[in-house]
Amino acid sequence: MSIPTLTFFNNKGGVGKTTLVYHLSWMFAELGIKTLVVDCDPQANLTAAFIDEQSLFKAWNKPATEPDQTIFQAVKPLTKTGDVIQPKLFEIKNNLFLIAGDLALSGFEDSLSGEWGRASEAHTCERAMSLLSAFWRVSQTTAKDIQAQLIIFDVGPNLGAINRSVLIGSDHVVVPLAADMFSLQGLSNLAPTLNQWRIGWKNRLAVVGDSLGELPAGAAGPLGYIALQHQERLNVPVKAFGTWLEKIPAQYQKLLLQDSKHKLTTDIALDDNCLARLRHYKSLIPMAQEARKPVFKLTPADGAFGSHAATVKRAHDDFEKLAIKILDKIGVIRT
Repeated sequence: MSIPTLTFFNNKGGVGKTTLVYHLSWMFAELGIKTLVVDCDPQANLTAAFIDEQSLFKAWNKPATEPDQTIFQAVKPLTKTGDVIQPKLFEIKNNLFLIAGDLALSGFEDSLSGEWGRASEAHTCERAMSLLSAFWRVSQTTAKDIQAQLIIFDVGPNLGAINRSVLIGSDHVVVPLAADMFSLQGLSNLAPTLNQWRIGWKNRLAVVGDSLGELPAGAAGPLGYIALQHQERLNVPVKAFGTWLEKIPAQYQKLLLQDSKHKLTTDIALDDNCLARLRHYKSLIPMAQEARKPVFKLTPADGAFGSHAATVKRAHDDFEKLAIKILDKIGVIRT
């Protein structure tokens, strides 16, 4: 049985996706869920948030005699005649582990691009499917080795070959949304692409059969969205934010879920698809980055005193509530 896989994705950048993955993975671990995070964004911003520059530089430029530590190093043998390997993990804290990102991963996009077509041909499907399922196989093998209960993928904001391979290996997709025109417009591209990938993967599974053993199902079901609030005045959303916020429930339902039968709502508080509305912790983000910890773990020693201390407490409550809601939806049981 495979381990549940969760990917945070929006093909529109700048919606706080990586910050969400960073904070939620910490919170899942804090709630006792052993979590494996896999950074498949070639920019590796998530990895840079977890790991200091010196350690990351060593991982990217390791001697051949040292164990592989990045996602690219784990799939690189596939670019020749080998298969995926199991990388050495970064243990971030108790219950939280990372397969590091790698700037070199962008080169793997070329290897994946042509395999989608070859996977539909009987004489080339096995090798092609090995490449297309690489991220899923690395993460599943590694997660089972550490007895992880949840795998989280971070990806870049695009509809390229790397993201296709990650998403066909995902059970659930969470969509971070900013309340603006560009973020909502991205849903119109995301929905048909996900549907096309699901259908395409199902067809390719039929071609390859069971010759490679277990492969991802390619379900990639939308779990819900997170509305990210960027600016407030006296704790009340500014007018532009509120206007676009009202559009999110119906746009998500129509475009991503492709559901026009049920009644559409403009009240985000009543929308079951809304996992959370999160504040923007603007003044605390740089402080958290410097301390290399999430906002909700900041202390007075980090500079979080006075009104900041109250914000830290609210952030902890917000992320704890969101993490529990996600775990309940995907069926991961807290012990």
